[in-house]
Amino acid sequence: MFIGLLASWRVRSTFSRFSKVGSSSGLTGAEAAQQILRHSGIHDVEVIPVEGTLTDHYDPTRKKLALSQGVYESSSVAALGVAAHECGHALQHQMAYAPLHASMGLVKVQGIATQMVMWLPMVGMFFQMITPKAFFFLLAAGWGAIMAFNLITLPVEFDASKRAEVVLGKLGVIRSEEEAAGVHRVLQAAGWTYVAAFITSFAYFLFYLLPLLTGGRRSD
Repeated sequence: MFIGLLASWRVRSTFSRFSKVGSSSGLTGAEAAQQILRHSGIHDVEVIPVEGTLTDHYDPTRKKLALSQGVYESSSVAALGVAAHECGHALQHQMAYAPLHASMGLVKVQGIATQMVMWLPMVGMFFQMITPKAFFFLLAAGWGAIMAFNLITLPVEFDASKRAEVVLGKLGVIRSEEEAAGVHRVLQAAGWTYVAAFITSFAYFLFYLLPLLTGGRRSD
């Protein structure tokens, strides 16, 4: 939890810092995203605004690139970096990037596993419906699925950030070393949130797996 909170604080503070640094191109996040998509020959992805802070995401099933208001309307270095990162996912989808398709295939499994690890401890605690061994087994399986999803997500996110930095420089959206450094800092901080998510899920997986491997708790 501490690692996750630290990573979240870092990405928010870095984004806030570079949100105050304007880009010399003057393009907003939405305009930069549209320009990147057109340049890449992607004409069937719609760029839309969404509420919230850092709620930006690419939806491959609906072909929508959603940007938070602080990115969609802003021409800051941070906004351009985040917008380009989401475009990176659209580029991955266009070229059938294998890790992206693998993570898409695990989305439903990850959703079920998340619900299971959230509710099973409460159900087991209050109703004692399952044996300790079954309890540890199910939670280890759930966290294992989440860990696998987070592991596959890592190369997807880092590859999208790498594509973002390249395309921003190639199109002249980012025009100085200072702006490029700002984009890199924002994307690097964002990447650590995914590393933290993997470490956290791995720790929980071991927490519930070890009792099974060492004999665990015995019921009277």
